[in-house]
Amino acid sequence: MTKTQIIMDCDPGLDDAVALLLAMASPEDIDILGVTTVVGNCSVELTQANARRICELAGRKDMKVFRGCSRTFFSRVAPSTYVGTDVHGETGLGGCKLPPPTMPLQSEDAVSYIIKTLLESPTKITLAPTGSLTNIACAFIMEPRIKEKIDKIVLMGGSIGLGNISPAAEYNFYYEPQAAYVVFTSNVPIVMIGLDVTRQTQTSEAWLQTVEAMNTPVSQAVVDMLSHYYRPNAFLEPGVTGGVLHDPNVIAYLINPSGD
Repeated sequence: MTKTQIIMDCDPGLDDAVALLLAMASPEDIDILGVTTVVGNCSVELTQANARRICELAGRKDMKVFRGCSRTFFSRVAPSTYVGTDVHGETGLGGCKLPPPTMPLQSEDAVSYIIKTLLESPTKITLAPTGSLTNIACAFIMEPRIKEKIDKIVLMGGSIGLGNISPAAEYNFYYEPQAAYVVFTSNVPIVMIGLDVTRQTQTSEAWLQTVEAMNTPVSQAVVDMLSHYYRPNAFLEPGVTGGVLHDPNVIAYLINPSGD
């Protein structure tokens, strides 16, 4: 079976952290070429540090992590009462107290890395963004030729139905609509995994207990993260009773697109 080569673009963030752990735990299916980070659930300084923390937790200090865009295209979001700390906590990782990362942050910026990697690749690569699409959109604008080197984009964003930041909008697209427009008008094949799908993946007290019983450093870190995410007062959406694991659905799709 051929592995899917991906660049994972993320903003850890609790569910991004779980998505990254799932991707690293699936080396037979997924080859992570690099991890690029973007502003979103928290500042890019936190997202890049959190990505490195998660890589170290998984024993993958060899992973290359790149710092991406620190602001959206117009650095303005329409009024909302939501801030990332409401769900993800002050550090972006809930109640999980991982130490500062020791693995290096790559000196190259995320957008340049995406462009260079795609242009130099002999085969097409899949992009797996789980946050706002700022890095991807910037790369498309700076170097349109990379579109021909992308197999597809599998992303978490949007919704068919009720939003989670407004009645009509999902957070990633609401936060950076201009970048979403650039990506969705690029003619690159896109698999959109929206809230109508991700709301079917929720944490529960029983599931957290099952994870905790694994008794490993990774399982304990996941419990520490998602116990914060589980707070009932953090979710005001109909039918949502636990933490919605939006972003791991991207990796789950890449591992098993048929859903069998």
